[in-house]
Amino acid sequence: MATVPAKSPQESQAMKFLAACTLVPILCFAFQDLGSKYGGMEWLTIGYAAWPLMIAPTLLLVLFFRYQELIRNPRMGSNFSQTIKIIAAMYLFWNIIGAIGYSWLAVISVLSSLTILVADRRLKKQAPA
Repeated sequence: MATVPAKSPQESQAMKFLAACTLVPILCFAFQDLGSKYGGMEWLTIGYAAWPLMIAPTLLLVLFFRYQELIRNPRMGSNFSQTIKIIAAMYLFWNIIGAIGYSWLAVISVLSSLTILVADRRLKKQAPA
């Protein structure tokens, strides 16, 4: 599998944090599902998977504001901008379901995802040509 190399050291570091914010909730969800069904671990409740899914968009928002210069300068971080938008949209979908079915606190995560999707466009428009 080929990967696109990072265009700057800042983008490389940002992508590592982005991967962690994406994979940890997914792995918690998979472990909860497999552990509770086949492992007999009744202590693995749905909250074990739901809370990381609700916390991750907030961490993505912090990451977004920390590395906003990558979005303003497409030569430095075009991969980061595209990837964080895809991940924010993914979390938006799952947190809308979470807000309806699990906890109203998922609304905070929905707002974080929407902020990333809207602010990305605004930062690109404000960037110098």
